[in-house]
Amino acid sequence: MNNKISIRKCREYDLQQVSDLISDIYLKTDGPDVTGKRVLVKPNILTDDDPSKCISTHPVVVEAMVRFLQYKGATVLVGDSPAVHTQKFKGLKSGIFRVCESTGAEWVDFMTNPVEKSLRKGKIRVASIVDQVDLIISLPKFKNHELVYFTGAIKNTLGLVPGFSKGKQHALHQDRSKFGEFLVDLNEAVTPDYFLMDGIMGMEGPGPGRGLPIEIGLLIGSTNPLILDIIASRIAGYEPLIIPTSRAAFFRKTWLQSEEEIIYDGPEIGTITKKGFAKVPISTTNNIALKFVMKRIKFLKKLERRPVFIHENCTGCQKCINICPVQAILPLPSNKTHILLTDKKCIRCFCCSEVCTDNAVVIRRKVFGV
Repeated sequence: MNNKISIRKCREYDLQQVSDLISDIYLKTDGPDVTGKRVLVKPNILTDDDPSKCISTHPVVVEAMVRFLQYKGATVLVGDSPAVHTQKFKGLKSGIFRVCESTGAEWVDFMTNPVEKSLRKGKIRVASIVDQVDLIISLPKFKNHELVYFTGAIKNTLGLVPGFSKGKQHALHQDRSKFGEFLVDLNEAVTPDYFLMDGIMGMEGPGPGRGLPIEIGLLIGSTNPLILDIIASRIAGYEPLIIPTSRAAFFRKTWLQSEEEIIYDGPEIGTITKKGFAKVPISTTNNIALKFVMKRIKFLKKLERRPVFIHENCTGCQKCINICPVQAILPLPSNKTHILLTDKKCIRCFCCSEVCTDNAVVIRRKVFGV
């Protein structure tokens, strides 16, 4: 891991152009030698959906990285575990499994025989493939996230945790700061060797699944996940240390001592900052005293952003019920498309919003509807 980051402008998902830029970025940031290595490419597949929705890493970026690694002499495997992971999942709608078919890369099922890894506190099960490869290349997507504001390199590693095990972590780490600390713990236990962010098209607004596509026009690469997240979130208009994962990692001083150490290669940041990018509203409830008051005054508690269910959009798939780590969501017995939330149980992890593909869950303040 080093302190280099490289950014190149790219406005189209043209395979040849993306391939050339990935090669340049990888070289400028001293990406690891992959010759003769088994390499896992780990895209971001939140839900298996059409690439135009910008929910997942675009298949052209995945293919360009796979072909680049193969050209360099690597044996490439590809895999991810979405929020709702069924047995034998393959990224068909996202186009990523077709990349495996066209390149000869092996698709990996993360649900097969997961292995246990030690964290700073406790243990966690991750996909067994991490112990069967020499290197991991992470391909995060440039987009918002209702819980951690901006999802990038550090957050993408959570996909190595298979299936509903991810949801359980929200029950164990029940606020933004604690969840950010957990994600950094996970990255310390299983650290990908390189990160290439698909920022050609990103997602603004209520990400990671319900936001709106927006052109960012960038590819961003680094061996250092914290540096990538600091720069990418700044391009989105966030103050980097507002992002819980970046804040947790920065104050540990493991990957970066100060921003002055960053070795930047690319256009001047001010010229590529996305002005008007619709950010996730920053919560004021990280203040411990304010949290204490809000828990005890019912009116103030209603001012919190929370899941609100739009029953007319619900198809009764029950993904939200299955993903909820604290069993705060249940269907009305007489109507499976009428979802009930037990507000006092809800931990505001917003997993229900992440997995809903029908726009039936929105995050807002219920009282004023904003």
